[in-house]
Amino acid sequence: MSVLEEVMSDPSAVSEVARNPIDEVMASRLSCREFSGTLVSRATVEQILRVARFAPSGANIQPWHVYVLAGAARTEVSAAILRAYESEPNEHVSEYQYYASEFPEPYLGRRQEFGRLYYSSLGIAQSDAEARSRQTAKNFTFFGAPVGLIVTIDRRLAMGSWLDLGMFIQNVMLAAVGRGLQSCPQETFARYHRILRPLLSIPTEQMVACGISLGHPTQQAKARLMPRADVEAFASFKGFEE
Repeated sequence: MSVLEEVMSDPSAVSEVARNPIDEVMASRLSCREFSGTLVSRATVEQILRVARFAPSGANIQPWHVYVLAGAARTEVSAAILRAYESEPNEHVSEYQYYASEFPEPYLGRRQEFGRLYYSSLGIAQSDAEARSRQTAKNFTFFGAPVGLIVTIDRRLAMGSWLDLGMFIQNVMLAAVGRGLQSCPQETFARYHRILRPLLSIPTEQMVACGISLGHPTQQAKARLMPRADVEAFASFKGFEE
C-alpha cells in the first residue's frame, strides 16, 4: 500500500464530489509522506499563499507568518534538525501541547488504529523502534519535498487566533491541491524551535506552530489509508423536516 494517505477510495464518493470542484479539491487533499522532488517555483508558492490569506480571521487579526524554504535554505534547516534529532533526542519539545495527556474513547482507539495502519503500510512492525525512528527522521527532510514551510503565530495572542491559524493552514493545503501539489502538515517541527529561531531569524514573540512539506507526490494513491468517521458519528441535526 502506498504511504500516501487520506485520499478518496470509494468510487461512488469520487464521482459525487467530482460534480463540485471545491468538494473535489477537499476530497483530494492528503497528507503526503513521499514527494518526487520535482521543483516548485516561488511564483506557485506565492499564488498559494496569496489565496490562503483569505482564511477567516476574527477581527481581521491574521495571526500567521510563514517562512518559505527551498534549495540550500531548506537543506540547511533539515541538516540542523536531523543533527539535533540524532544527538539530542530528548532535549527538544514544543512550546505548546499538541496532544492530550490522556485520550478518552473514541480518540484513543483512533490513535491506536492510526499507528497500526500507518506502520503496516510501510512494512514496519510497531515494535521495531529503530525503523520507526528512521521513518520519523524523514519528517525533517520534508519527506523529500522541494519546499518546506515553517508556520508561526504570535505567542501574545489567544486561543481564538489559533483557530484562525488552522483555517489558514487548511487553505494553504487546499490551494496546493488546486495546483496539482500535495502537502503534509507537521507539528514535529515545533519541537525544534530553538534550532529554527536563529536559522530563520524568528523573533521571540513568534511561536513555531508547525511545518508543512509541499511538492509533487511520487504517485497518486488509489486507496484510503486512514478511515474517517461517518457524519452520523460527529453531527447532531435538529429542526430539519424528515
